[in-house]
Amino acid sequence: MHRRWFGGKARGIRTVEVLDVVPVYRPALRGCLVLIKVRYASGSDDTYDIPLVRVPDGAAQTVFDSASVLKFPYETFSEDIMLADALSDELFLSCLLEAIAQGASFRGSKGEVRAVSTNALAALWPRTLDPLVPSLMKAEQSNSSVVYGQRLVLKIFRRVEQGINPDLEIGLFLTQQSSFRNIPPVAGHLEYLSDDGTLTSLGVLQGYVTNQGDAWQFTLRALSEYYGKAQGRTLAAGDIPRDPILALSDQGLPDKARLRIGSYLDAAALLGRRTAELHMTLASAQQDPAFTPERLSEAGQQGFAISARDLVTANFGLLRRLRAEMPNHIRQKADEVLSLEENACRRFQLFAERRLPAVVTRTHGDYHLGQVLFTGNDFVIIDFEGEPARSLEERRRKRSPLQDVAGMLRSFHYAAYAPLLQPGPAPGPYEGLQALGRWAYYWQRWVSAAFLKAYLEVSRDSQFISQDTQELALLLDAYLLDKAVYELGYELNNRPSWVQIPLEGISQLLLDPG
Repeated sequence: MHRRWFGGKARGIRTVEVLDVVPVYRPALRGCLVLIKVRYASGSDDTYDIPLVRVPDGAAQTVFDSASVLKFPYETFSEDIMLADALSDELFLSCLLEAIAQGASFRGSKGEVRAVSTNALAALWPRTLDPLVPSLMKAEQSNSSVVYGQRLVLKIFRRVEQGINPDLEIGLFLTQQSSFRNIPPVAGHLEYLSDDGTLTSLGVLQGYVTNQGDAWQFTLRALSEYYGKAQGRTLAAGDIPRDPILALSDQGLPDKARLRIGSYLDAAALLGRRTAELHMTLASAQQDPAFTPERLSEAGQQGFAISARDLVTANFGLLRRLRAEMPNHIRQKADEVLSLEENACRRFQLFAERRLPAVVTRTHGDYHLGQVLFTGNDFVIIDFEGEPARSLEERRRKRSPLQDVAGMLRSFHYAAYAPLLQPGPAPGPYEGLQALGRWAYYWQRWVSAAFLKAYLEVSRDSQFISQDTQELALLLDAYLLDKAVYELGYELNNRPSWVQIPLEGISQLLLDPG
């Protein structure tokens, strides 16, 4: 319940069932991979992969975090059984890497864990080198990652489902069937094959990418410099870009924007090119049904519109219930957005009524600045798992690449306003928005235009980009609005102090820009 990767903290647990225990064999190692099913008081079940290692009492006190050690008596042993998180045990982690290199398998009671390597492993880890020292990465979310000597990274999927995980599936495709190299190459993986023939992805081994942090951190550093220069300066109303984002991307970037924003405009353009190259690569498959592009079906188009309208109803209803608890300046923006609910539904109705000749492909699925590493002179795209809360079937579904584009454009919006909402010395968040809000809007619009301009220059002739500007704008606007409405619900539930960002985004999308 205290682990970040456990996604059922808000749900009442009814039962926990051990599905299988798979010993990982090596001299002096008593480790295992345990698959457990968590049944809740309501809703669907979850299956988790829990690596455990048995340790002596003394070692448990000195090596492992006491909060992660389970101690219980067992009648046939003279001493208590001590179990700890195996991902904190170097011997266990080394055993997993060795198993992948050797193509080993480990038998459980109802199936087996299979370790598989790819041709990329030999180049990433020549066996003439010394053994790689493993270390568990501290910054964890829905999975756990282990770094081996800054050469390899093993991501252990925590919540697992039957089927291939899209992070592994897309990674294998890009590594083995394409020349796109702005991703970590897949060197191997772990999978569980049950006796009834079902396959479950347990982890993926990838090449380590030397980096200077993710693109979110890189962007915030650039914004710190930008806002430092903007302090105390005024931005004339005539300098504010008022055209829709697609129209702005058709224009040349003004000299004033280049002077004010600086080299980050070039970085945003480079990210746009890399994004387009990724999408064109994913759309290039012709033989694999899991990747071959398809026309957006009428049912798919209607389904998106219905889902989007339902999300508007749900999240605007939540906003209406919570508005009274908000500070006055946020409540004013909330009231403005609530008055636009009918406009939002009408936007999605327009999307449903016009039959669009759109193409759907495999996409990243959860694309934002935090899913991109900055190497110092380029970007590497990571984490193709999709939104963790969605089912595996949903995450493997083909979508318009413009949904990834919308995700990144919304991420630029978040980055622009995030520094102004951080608690700290005066001015506070409200005063910061009052003083620099216009500068945030200016940065967001021109950076988004630079990204989109470069993206369209590379992908313009691809099958998934409509040559009809009105159709392209309709698609992009619908995906942007849907993403912003989703963010509204997320912030209301998890981070109310940031709700201003999606509120501002929805307002921008439904009212005239500027």
